[in-house]
Amino acid sequence: MKKLIVMLAVLAGAAGMANAQDNPQKINKKNLVIKEWNTDVKTNAQILDHTTTYNPEGKKIEEVEYTPAGVKWRKRFEYNAAGKVSKELVYDKNNRLMTYKTFEYNEFGRKKTQCTYDAKGKLLVTKIFEYVVEDV
Repeated sequence: MKKLIVMLAVLAGAAGMANAQDNPQKINKKNLVIKEWNTDVKTNAQILDHTTTYNPEGKKIEEVEYTPAGVKWRKRFEYNAAGKVSKELVYDKNNRLMTYKTFEYNEFGRKKTQCTYDAKGKLLVTKIFEYVVEDV
């Protein structure tokens, strides 16, 4: 009987762990700023590497990549009425626009096209997304 109870306890614990891994607790991203730091192994100094900023609705609005000297690049995100990213703007370390992308979505809310432009608005690349379900 003791073995049965122990086995059930172990199985229940394993099921709970598997469930926690399959369904991790969501982080509330409203007004959140995530900072990623690198630590120099010699000096133990922390160096800011990357930040991600979310707005009051929990949508990502900015990413910034850093070097030890300062900003490396910055990305800003704009959203359409459906709450999907409509534009992604990339700026250099001097806050000058380098490129930007626009996005269109299909009736299921998945990306349909992505167009990349230079700072002057010249189209550089068009990416088309295709969703294929294959029977196995």
